[in-house]
Amino acid sequence: MAAAFESPPGELTVMLANDLRALDPRDASYASRFVERLLAAVESAAASDVHLHPTANGLAVSWRLDGVLQAGGEFPAGTTTDVVARLKVLAELLTYRVDVPQEGRIRRPGRGADWRVSTFPKLHGERAVERLVESAGGPRRLAELGLPPNIAASLHGLLTETAGALLITGPAGSGKTTTAYACLREIVSGARVPRCAISLEDPIEAPLDGVVQSQLHPAAGFDLALGLRSVLRQDPEVILIGEIRDRAGAEGVFNAALTGHLVIATFHAASAAGAISRLAEMDIEPYLLRSGLLAVLNQRLLRRLCECAAPVLDGVSRHEELPTDSGAMAAAEAPTVRARHPVGCGPCQQTGYRGRMLLAELLLASPTDLGRAILSREDAARLEELACAAGLVPIAAQAAAAVRHGLTTHAEVLRTHGRGRQLLATPNGGSAHERRT
Repeated sequence: MAAAFESPPGELTVMLANDLRALDPRDASYASRFVERLLAAVESAAASDVHLHPTANGLAVSWRLDGVLQAGGEFPAGTTTDVVARLKVLAELLTYRVDVPQEGRIRRPGRGADWRVSTFPKLHGERAVERLVESAGGPRRLAELGLPPNIAASLHGLLTETAGALLITGPAGSGKTTTAYACLREIVSGARVPRCAISLEDPIEAPLDGVVQSQLHPAAGFDLALGLRSVLRQDPEVILIGEIRDRAGAEGVFNAALTGHLVIATFHAASAAGAISRLAEMDIEPYLLRSGLLAVLNQRLLRRLCECAAPVLDGVSRHEELPTDSGAMAAAEAPTVRARHPVGCGPCQQTGYRGRMLLAELLLASPTDLGRAILSREDAARLEELACAAGLVPIAAQAAAAVRHGLTTHAEVLRTHGRGRQLLATPNGGSAHERRT
């Protein structure tokens, strides 16, 4: 089991643990009451995921708050009823199949959100992870995402294009699907002339009004390649691809983009330039990339310091473990007057952070020099250099600025970027590049 974030137990943890421990595991309604109270509590805390991990002695519970796993405690799994089995019933999964992974959905009408459930067989029983997903009652538009104004304006313009591929990239948990959905909502609700929008997803995260959504089913032969071939016969103008996972899917995306369709797709990549480089490594022909690509939006979510944060004295916090790598956080080490460190209070569950901020970089594929570099299969470092010359502000520079302005911390940037990355600032602190050490 992944280690939970080490922090003093917050009010939610203490209250929920006491509430769950008050339940009698021998009671026939134990599992039902356990699940209901757990999901209600973590929903109120705006957690994104809940982990139920069977152990030799019971059931370890944790949840992800602002992207970081928090330990909730260990509890009985139930004597006459089982907590994980109850989740499977609610998600309409096969309770008698405990030897294969399963996926389902817990629908909670009137609660504002549903839960996606994934089970996985392991030692001591089935592990279950529930992810909070959007519901039809909570739409999000581009203006609500917190994108930098210049990027939001450029993105609005890209969504009016009639052909080309817009890639939304970033690591897992960076909000790619949320942004992709916001783009689709913008298209179907903001267009003066109606446009036919179809999505191919696995799984469908939330219903979208005005969009034809299709669930891929690879086990039955309905994979992305087949879906793309078939969807082109449905007369679409806009196509959303839930995720590009292989070469066949990537080729399908760019072929659709070159045949008069606006294609929005999510893709795992560490940077905007890195996404192009990764596609080239998947043997996507350079001419497809150059001709079919409109832009790459890369994004990260960083935890935002709570109001309880205190100023950093003498440039170093006594309460925060700073990275030991000599150059790892060079961009954020400059003398500051507004840098802060986390303290912890009740509202932030003693973590020192509350909510998250979105950092994003937008690489436009139109500049001539960048286009020639794509055709020449230049590496990610060279592509980023050319993109920066054309106006791209790397996420690394934005993260360093967020530290200097007291919005987040050195440790949080290190957590999201990893110890294997350096943030290098120019002398004036205006831009930075990311590179592997």
